[in-house]
Amino acid sequence: MAMQINENYDRFQTNYVEKVREKQAADRVPKATEADSATDIKESRRLSELRDEYIGSEKSGKKPSGLYRVVQDENGNRQIFFEDPHKADRADGKEEPKPEICVGDTDKVEQEIKKLKEKKQQLEQKIQSASGDEKKIRELEKKLAQVEQELSQKDNDNYRRQHTVFS
Repeated sequence: MAMQINENYDRFQTNYVEKVREKQAADRVPKATEADSATDIKESRRLSELRDEYIGSEKSGKKPSGLYRVVQDENGNRQIFFEDPHKADRADGKEEPKPEICVGDTDKVEQEIKKLKEKKQQLEQKIQSASGDEKKIRELEKKLAQVEQELSQKDNDNYRRQHTVFS
């Protein structure tokens, strides 16, 4: 299928003021010549209206820009397949580049989070074992609070997405 726009733009008037003047001039024509003026008005309106016209591929002599067909995949599902007619033009010995496959790797982030969790466990055990020394317990609790805060910042999906390594 091909669609062609009529290319005789020079005979069309797109200026609104000129269209109104044309219409007023047509309204001023005496009623006696109304039959003759009616055909003139129709012709002038036909000239002033821009219209698209459908021209089939058989009439235009041009090949369609692309071909679509319904095919079935391995699972029997129906798919629409597009055959690009310009693909033959591009097939000058060069193959189209295959899409690059990227893999996201969050191992470093997961390892970092695992270390923080282990550190948290160790600090909790040290706090439980150091029951007699108040100063040491406060110091360990302070470190534990810092580790918990860092863990809460890093142990979420947003942090994992930001620090994913793509290869």
